[in-house]
Amino acid sequence: MIKSISCIILFIALSPGFTQSDGSDLYQQYCATCHGEDLRGGMAQSLVNGVWQFGARDSYIFRNIKFGIPDRGMPGYQQALSDDDIRAIIAFMQSEEKKVGIQKPVAPQSLQTLDYPLSIEVWQTNLDIPWAIDFINEKTALVTERPGNLYIVENGRRGKITNTPIVLHQGQGGLLDVAVDPEYEKNKWIYLAYSHALTELDPDRPPAMTRIVRGRIKNDTWTDEQVLFEAEHEHYRTTRHHYGCRIVFDPEGYLYFAIGDRGRREQAQDISLPNGKTHRIFRDGSIPGDNPFVDRETAYPGIFTYGNRNIQGMAVHPGTGEVWATEHGPMGGDELNLLKAGVNYGWPEISYGIHYNGRILTEFVRKPGMAQPNFYWRPSIAVCGLDFYHGDLFPKWNNKLLVGALKYEEVRLLDIEADRVIHEEVILKNLGRVRDVACGPDGAIYIVINQPGMIVKLTPK
Repeated sequence: MIKSISCIILFIALSPGFTQSDGSDLYQQYCATCHGEDLRGGMAQSLVNGVWQFGARDSYIFRNIKFGIPDRGMPGYQQALSDDDIRAIIAFMQSEEKKVGIQKPVAPQSLQTLDYPLSIEVWQTNLDIPWAIDFINEKTALVTERPGNLYIVENGRRGKITNTPIVLHQGQGGLLDVAVDPEYEKNKWIYLAYSHALTELDPDRPPAMTRIVRGRIKNDTWTDEQVLFEAEHEHYRTTRHHYGCRIVFDPEGYLYFAIGDRGRREQAQDISLPNGKTHRIFRDGSIPGDNPFVDRETAYPGIFTYGNRNIQGMAVHPGTGEVWATEHGPMGGDELNLLKAGVNYGWPEISYGIHYNGRILTEFVRKPGMAQPNFYWRPSIAVCGLDFYHGDLFPKWNNKLLVGALKYEEVRLLDIEADRVIHEEVILKNLGRVRDVACGPDGAIYIVINQPGMIVKLTPK
C-alpha cells in the first residue's frame, strides 16, 4: 500500500470485536489485494523489492498508510486502522523484506527522457550522508558530508580537507552547503554553511543556529576563515531541525542564503529573528544598503524575504539573474518560489499542507500581503537541491529547472515560462534520496544521493 501508484481498492470492513494488532493478519485483510499475498505485488507494486518510492523511513510509511497518497490512488486508513495496527503492519513488512534480502537497485546504465537518452555514471561512492556539490572548474569539485567532512575531487580522485569548522551533527544539522566564489580564480574564496553550536553554554544540549563562513584551501587544509553571518546568540535554538541552508550568488555580486524556521514556525513571521528567512549580504559579509528591512531598528538587516519554512534548494536563473527557491512544506505544500525583496511567503499563516499528525495547520491558503507559490506539490515530494540547467550537452534543457526530491527519490525537470511552470517531467527515480542537483561546468548533471551515499553523473547517450 505504501509504494503503490495504482492502489485504489480500500478494505475497511473490520470484523466485529476485532482487537488483535497482528501485522500478518492485518496485511492480508487490508493490503494483500493490491500488493499481493506474498508482498511481491499485484495491482500495485512489490513491498519487498527494496524500492520505497514515497519514503523508506518508518515515519513516512506510517503517514502514507494512515493518510494515503490521494493523487496516486493510495487511500488513507485512519478510519479503519489504529496507530498500533499500522505499526504492526510496518513491522510485518519490514520482517518480510529482511527475509527476502533484496538490496537497493543499482544504477541503470541508461535512461530515456522526452528529449534525450541518458547515460548514467556512478561518479563517487562510499560517501557518508553527502549534502552538497559545487565546482571550481571542469576537473575539480567540492563535496560536503553532513557529519562535517569537506572533500576536493580532482579528476575523479577524492581527498579530504582538514581543519574545517566544527559542526553540530545532530538531527538535520551538520556541514551543509558549499559554494565557490564567482571570482574564485582571483580570490580563491570558498563558502560553507553549517550548524554552529554554543557548547560553552550547555555542553549536553547546546543551542545552535545556521552559520555562514568563507575560507581558502591551501595544501588540503581549510585556512583564512572569516565569519560572514552569525546570529545573535540569544536567537540560537536547541531544536535540531530546519537549518536550511543553500548559498547562491547573483550577477550583481550579492550572496543569498536561507535559514529554516528551526522548528519554531511562528518566528518565520518575525523579522527581528533570523530563522524562517532568506538573507542577502555582500560576499565579505557586509549588508547591502537597499535591503528591504535595513532601516528597521529591530530587524536583522540581511533579511531579504520572510515567512519561509525550510528552504533547501536555491538557484539563480542564468538569463534573468533572478533567485528561485524550493521550500519544504509540512505534510503537503512543498513550494517553488521566485524570491523578491521584502516579500512575505506566508508560513505558517498560509499553507497547502497539514500537520504531520493529520490535524489542520491553518485554514488559509491565501491571505492579503502574503505571496502565493509559483508552483506547489501536494503531497510533498521533499524538495531538495535545485539548479537551472546551463550547458552544451543538453541544449533543449537550457534554462529549465532541475529539482531534487528526497522522499520520492527523484530528479524532476521543470519548464518555466516567465514565472509559471508549464511542464514537469521525472528524469530519474529510485536511486536513493536526492539531496542536491547541479549542472557542472562540463555540461553534465551531477546528482548527490545521500542514502546510499553516492554521486551520479548524467550525460547524453
